[in-house]
Amino acid sequence: TCLWKKETNTLDVAEVESRIKALCQQFPHGITDQVIQNDMPHLEPQQRAMAINKLLSLGQLDLLRNSSGLLYRMKDIQSTSKMKGSDNQEKLVYQVIEDAGNKGIWSRDIRFKSNLPLTEVNKILKNLESKKLIKAVKSVAVSFKILNVKMQRCEVSPLTRRWTFDQDFESEFVEVLNQQCFKFLQSKAEAARDNKQSPMVQRNSSFATSHEVWKYICELGISKVDLSMDDIETILNTLIYDGKVEMTVIAAKEGTVGSVDGTPCGLCPVFDDCHEGGEISPSNCIYMAEWLDF
Repeated sequence: TCLWKKETNTLDVAEVESRIKALCQQFPHGITDQVIQNDMPHLEPQQRAMAINKLLSLGQLDLLRNSSGLLYRMKDIQSTSKMKGSDNQEKLVYQVIEDAGNKGIWSRDIRFKSNLPLTEVNKILKNLESKKLIKAVKSVAVSFKILNVKMQRCEVSPLTRRWTFDQDFESEFVEVLNQQCFKFLQSKAEAARDNKQSPMVQRNSSFATSHEVWKYICELGISKVDLSMDDIETILNTLIYDGKVEMTVIAAKEGTVGSVDGTPCGLCPVFDDCHEGGEISPSNCIYMAEWLDF
């Protein structure tokens, strides 16, 4: 009986490690297990795992996670020195933040990308912040955006950048502006109701343009910096999101009045018989009153 041994293209651990690092350099954004498998089809899964684990333990690879699964990437030497003594979970979270660059990243996105429990993410973020490796910036929406402090310029929103004094975001100042904008709009609505005019006139006079609100805030003199219309509109948007005010778009003077078809009058079957002083009139129309919601 003739016995034969099937030849396999075997590689030692050092060769596997060297090839994985070469692949990482070829694909700087990271490689998956599938990329390694395609490059070394005869490599046993156990050998692949041993090589990857060794590179991770030596701090030569970063372990990341995306929607496709795990990613392996060459570790940045500068980041390695900063994260010396940190565990793998802390390194993973820091890497996610670093990948976001100077735009920052929301804590909920960190949780999603790291696939770690919320309590663990919060604990790691506090630890990284205590080491002054990251900084949490509070936004107008009262959420926190995590920024890598090594970035010289953080591309946060103009609102955050404009209202940051001595590197600290003035959330109290934003709240004051929020209250003053609402107070101005509220006074407009109250004045409109006191006029005792028709519902349509009351509704129209209760609105204020963003320019009027901006002018009012500027005249109050409560801001240390010059505020733009965009700044005020950002504040007004927060009031809209909170359900405190509503926004309407008014057509320009040269615009048409074709939108009357959206009112009850445009669809009313007795429109031709409707006139002031008659049995059917705008003043006693229940449909108009319901539409105006007064």
